[in-house]
Amino acid sequence: MKLTVEQAAAKWYKDGMELRDGDHLRIFVRLGGCGSVHPGLSLGVMKDDPLRPGLSQRVEGITFYMEEDNLWYLDNKELRISFDDKHEEIIMKVV
Repeated sequence: MKLTVEQAAAKWYKDGMELRDGDHLRIFVRLGGCGSVHPGLSLGVMKDDPLRPGLSQRVEGITFYMEEDNLWYLDNKELRISFDDKHEEIIMKVV
C-alpha cells in the first residue's frame, strides 16, 4: 500500500484550507459520495492530528495521512491524490 500526493494537490489543499507548515490532513472513509472502490463509500479530508497513522506523506510542509483502521478501503493498492488544472479539482484515485 502507498499514499502519493502530488505537489500541486498539496498546494491546493494548503491554500484552500489555510493550512500551515506542520499541519496534518487526515484522509478518511466516509459514507456516500462517488467512490470508485467500494460502492456507497468515498474518501474525505479534514485537518486533524494523527492517532495511529498507517500511511503518510509530507508534501508542501503538510503531512497527509490515513489512520490504520481506514486502510482496508485501499485493498492493498495505492492512493494517488492529484490536481486537475483543467477542471480545477482534486482527483483521488486508487490504483
